[in-house]
Amino acid sequence: MSLRSRSLLRRSCLSVPGSSERFITKAHDIGADMTFLDLEDSVAPSEKVAARATVARAIAAGGWDDRVLCVRVNAWDTVLTFRDIVEVVTGAGERLDEIMLPKVQNAAQVVATDLLLTQIEAEVGLEPGHIGLEVQIETTTGLINVEEICAASPRVEAVVFGPADFAASMEMPVLTGGVEVPEYPGDHFHYVFSKILMAARAAGIQVIDGPYLKIADLDGLRRYAQRSAMLGYDGKWAIHPTQVEVLNDVYRPSQELFDKACDLLDAYEAATGGAGRGAVMFGDEMIDEASRKMAVKFRARGEKAHMVRTPRS
Repeated sequence: MSLRSRSLLRRSCLSVPGSSERFITKAHDIGADMTFLDLEDSVAPSEKVAARATVARAIAAGGWDDRVLCVRVNAWDTVLTFRDIVEVVTGAGERLDEIMLPKVQNAAQVVATDLLLTQIEAEVGLEPGHIGLEVQIETTTGLINVEEICAASPRVEAVVFGPADFAASMEMPVLTGGVEVPEYPGDHFHYVFSKILMAARAAGIQVIDGPYLKIADLDGLRRYAQRSAMLGYDGKWAIHPTQVEVLNDVYRPSQELFDKACDLLDAYEAATGGAGRGAVMFGDEMIDEASRKMAVKFRARGEKAHMVRTPRS
């Protein structure tokens, strides 16, 4: 696994067409937690082969600060995957953190990618396991197999939901993926979100929501992103630079909740002497070891986002 990137924030995951040197250059200055250079859906079929070298050169050239840096290759049901991975990893150098594998159907595809990466790393002198993996769940078959997919390799760092392809796989009567469906009495993807989330947490990896395709509707993006954020998702794709700031805000704790988590941990520590036992009162509520575990994770997420506890008056 990639020890550098595995625990980094992924609140905003910016998609950049790998065939566009102009967009790649602009991406350096956009404050996304993660940037992935795409060789798949955002690249025209006639440009896919040439885009490999463009992406590899851009990564090797540097200037990407400390963000997670990833390349999405084409899926294993194409003839492009093998050469995508070989040429990108060989040419990009050690700054490449991850390969993103789209439309993953089963654990065998993850294992195949792992084995290929192991051989490339040995050939180019990278540490074994240097390149991490992100896996996309975009089909009904992938969702059925999501637990095995998430646990298929120690390289897997995150799982990503792809709403548009998934809607097509389900034959849903919609033409825009990743947006609200007012006609449905509830959240039409709630089960999908929950199943992917549970598989991710059981495997100890991050979980990312897919894109919101109405680029100009930032209020809609914020409202829609809050659904997966409230479930516990770590972040969401940004398909335009204007979406990044909204997502960075949605997927971090509010200042009020961050402060409360810090206060709760202090109170629990003082009451139990660090032994982690029993239940105590915290204001008007009872807290116990389960409360402490929730607060620890919440505080850690805030600290990664460089949040600072509000000084007490």
